Amino acid sequence: MKKHPLSFLIVLCIFSYLSHSTNSSLCPIDFNYVNTFPWDISDCSTTATATATENCCSSLRGLFRIGLAHHLKKTKTFYLPNPQSSASCISDFQSRLSSISVAHPLSTCHSSTNEFVASPSNCDGIVTLLDWVDRIGPNTVLQSSCDGDLAEFLRCRSCLEARMDVNSNLVSLSQNSSKCLAFTALYAAGIVNSYGPDDIQTAKCILGISLSKSRSNSRSKENTIYAVLGALIGTLVFVGASGIYRRYNNKRKETQSHRDYVRDVKARVLPNTGAKWFCIAELDVATNRFSQQNLIGQGGFGVVYKGTLSDGTLVAVKKMMSFDAQADNDFVNEAEIISKIRHRNLLPLRGFCATSDPIQGNERYLVYDYMPNGSLHDHIFDKSTSNHKRLSWPQRKSIILDVAKGLSYLHNEIKPAIFHRDIKATNILLDSNMRALVADFGLAKQSRDGQSWITTRVAGTYGYVAPEYALYGQLTSKIDVYSFGIIVLEIMSGRKVIEEVKGVNLGMVLIADWAWEMVKSDRIEEVFDDSLKGEGTLPKGMMARFVRVGLVCAHALVALRPTISEALKMLEGDIDIPPLLDRPAPFFHDPFRSSFRHSNSLWLSSEGSMANSSVNNQI
Repeated sequence: MKKHPLSFLIVLCIFSYLSHSTNSSLCPIDFNYVNTFPWDISDCSTTATATATENCCSSLRGLFRIGLAHHLKKTKTFYLPNPQSSASCISDFQSRLSSISVAHPLSTCHSSTNEFVASPSNCDGIVTLLDWVDRIGPNTVLQSSCDGDLAEFLRCRSCLEARMDVNSNLVSLSQNSSKCLAFTALYAAGIVNSYGPDDIQTAKCILGISLSKSRSNSRSKENTIYAVLGALIGTLVFVGASGIYRRYNNKRKETQSHRDYVRDVKARVLPNTGAKWFCIAELDVATNRFSQQNLIGQGGFGVVYKGTLSDGTLVAVKKMMSFDAQADNDFVNEAEIISKIRHRNLLPLRGFCATSDPIQGNERYLVYDYMPNGSLHDHIFDKSTSNHKRLSWPQRKSIILDVAKGLSYLHNEIKPAIFHRDIKATNILLDSNMRALVADFGLAKQSRDGQSWITTRVAGTYGYVAPEYALYGQLTSKIDVYSFGIIVLEIMSGRKVIEEVKGVNLGMVLIADWAWEMVKSDRIEEVFDDSLKGEGTLPKGMMARFVRVGLVCAHALVALRPTISEALKMLEGDIDIPPLLDRPAPFFHDPFRSSFRHSNSLWLSSEGSMANSSVNNQI
């Protein structure tokens, strides 16, 4: 009888061991490199402040990317196959961190362990390398820019810009894509770069990992030796080449052409603005050489970096990514228009910069004040971002009125009036007091003495563009009123401009059509965001008025829309809201939808934010 309990304990121990081994084997990634890779552990020595916590999370995400890049190279799959393997890998990774006395958990840097699970919803449905090749082809600029040694600044910068270019192409394929920037990093480190993701310079440049101080000091000594040797060799080369210099005088002409470009842009902008002209060296220092850790936004027209000027001022530096003559015109147009506006609800321009050289070509930068509370999009749609609380009713009301006042200033208080043409949630930024500021004037147009006109260069973002402008190019102030109405409905409901609704044959429904059905069937309270319903007593009459104003502004027929000044008075209760007339056929019904898609091929869209977005929180 005494042997049975002992035998039972032995069997139980063996079973527990086998269970643990089976669970550990769920992770297909070997994290042994965590103990040997020379990353800067001091980033996680303290997490007493939000900045320290973000620095630590940035280092841990970069370190985890090394394993994901190896996994991509081995399995041809970007992320992990299921939630169980994801949880197992996070557990293994955390065990490695504990063995080197890093206590900060990776799980606090993400909303859930499913962040690393392969999903068709990630980046236009890309799951495997075959999907990647199917979307953008087998050869991209990444192959020429991200392979080999990336220790030199220009090489690393070229690789980063190649990633931004590929990311823009992927985002253009599907407006609701996420994690595309992360996929370009994994592909560049795991597939393109021949040195592999755990090469020190590859990990530093592509995956954004900070190296330990001792390694940096060693690299500094090496660089000093190389600099001395380079100086000696350079002297010899200079002496030998001085006699040949005059034969290649034509190269001076090439340099002169780059200087002429900068001088021309400066001359076109400075006489009309009061903003500062920054030199590229100032912006390099402010953004830590345009470090990936300072990247806070990206879109079809450029990327945005967070920076700190020499006087401690936080700024957002927007780098224009297009390189044609039209991009120069858009750059000057945005600088000229913003320089004319002075309003508490419009984001002012702090300065700009233009550079030109044989390697990087022509580059343009706009510098704005940094908005610490991010964009409106972050607060009403990004439910995974723990840093942002959902907006209360007073905050939503204030933001709507702020946007209306900013647009009213553009339309009525300056001459000629300015049409923004790209009002959307990502272009409405929030300062430290949650005051809303309308931003991104890259697509703005000045009116022609209050008259409407037809344009073939339609600009804006899908879903926010007024039907008469999308279909016929008819440009009036009412196109901004339409976009404003969409914004009002998004803020009040917490829904995106276009969402899939169950039970609808066509699947995707425009928010204005959905809200109209709710109001028409006397269910207007169903429009209100669920997060508002827990706030206790709410002024439902006032909230209903805001929804009705949003519907009037977003009416498909331009003649039935109010001006922005009238809309502001309706919101404030100074004038009555006109009766809501029936809308035309829902926006996504044929044949209206097919005509709209045809015109959509002519669109220009501006994306990217002057605020802290969720880019850095993606792996």
